[in-house]
Amino acid sequence: MYAEAFAAFLIVVGGLFVLLGSIALIRLPDIFTRLHGPTKATTLGVGAIVIASSVAGYALTGEVSMKELAVSLFLFITAPVSAHLLAKAAQKYRSEGRG
Repeated sequence: MYAEAFAAFLIVVGGLFVLLGSIALIRLPDIFTRLHGPTKATTLGVGAIVIASSVAGYALTGEVSMKELAVSLFLFITAPVSAHLLAKAAQKYRSEGRG
């Protein structure tokens, strides 16, 4: 019962962070500030949802699923790298006078 309550809490918190990151993507004025919302808040939100899935799976089966760990690792590695590459591309685009 405690694992289910903890998983439900993580899902709600993760959903709120994903919503916050999505709103930031829409509302913020330029590319550099728009990158901050999805890369920070949405990554944290999806991470919380994946951890909730892992906790619920462990409560049901008694085993830790390697799939959730792989998704978390992949997410936390690729999100900052992709944001950095997007920011570098936007900076180059702006410095060439096109933006």
